[in-house]
Amino acid sequence: MATRSEAVQLDVVLDRASPVPLYHQLAQAIEAAIDRGVLRPGDRLENEIALTERLGLARPTARQAIQELVRKGLLVRRRGLGTQVVQPAIHRDVRLTSLYEDLTDAGRTPETRLLAHEPCTPGTAGVPALSELLPADEPLQMLRRVRLADGEPLSIMTNYLPARFELDDAVLGQRGLYALLREQGAQVTLAYQTIGARLELDDEAALLGGPNLLACVTAELTVYDDAGALVELGRHVYRADRYTVQTSLII
Repeated sequence: MATRSEAVQLDVVLDRASPVPLYHQLAQAIEAAIDRGVLRPGDRLENEIALTERLGLARPTARQAIQELVRKGLLVRRRGLGTQVVQPAIHRDVRLTSLYEDLTDAGRTPETRLLAHEPCTPGTAGVPALSELLPADEPLQMLRRVRLADGEPLSIMTNYLPARFELDDAVLGQRGLYALLREQGAQVTLAYQTIGARLELDDEAALLGGPNLLACVTAELTVYDDAGALVELGRHVYRADRYTVQTSLII
């Protein structure tokens, strides 16, 4: 969907008799417009001066409303462009789930592009962690896929799995990986995950559809079944502007 070149002027009604602060009412109105699709990713808001004059607000009030939505990841301020609506990020809890299923649960439309599906061994894969976990000649299969959300590239997923799993290329584009593994008897009980960040490599930037050297979130995942056997070793890369990881802390 194309974005508009002109700044979008919203119809906003503020209730000055309400106990809800005016900045929060304005933030709610803008967020509702984003939720309804009145404001789309890439659209620009009218500038603060025009907004405050039209609504009869003080500039700090409008600035506070916009900053609230910037903190929530709905708006971004860009030098020379003003305030823009951003593509909503995918938020994932730190738990073992399929990104395909998480996207579906979030009301997004997942899509998969299969880049490679080929046999390998720890000795030929070029991944040191595999050689530490398995014999050098252990039969494996390697999957490399691009996951999209609502048509926008989100992640590059590389997975190494035992050769015993039968994974059809067409089905991989329509289902989550863990659902397919569980249907074949995999009892996933334990996983170790390391989250990191770095700049994209050139080939990753090309696949993820952004300019070169965007920041990306990385995830290294090692998954075991109830017998302690390796189920998957994953190396995933996510666009940092479209993906976050959430954790819960108990104090």
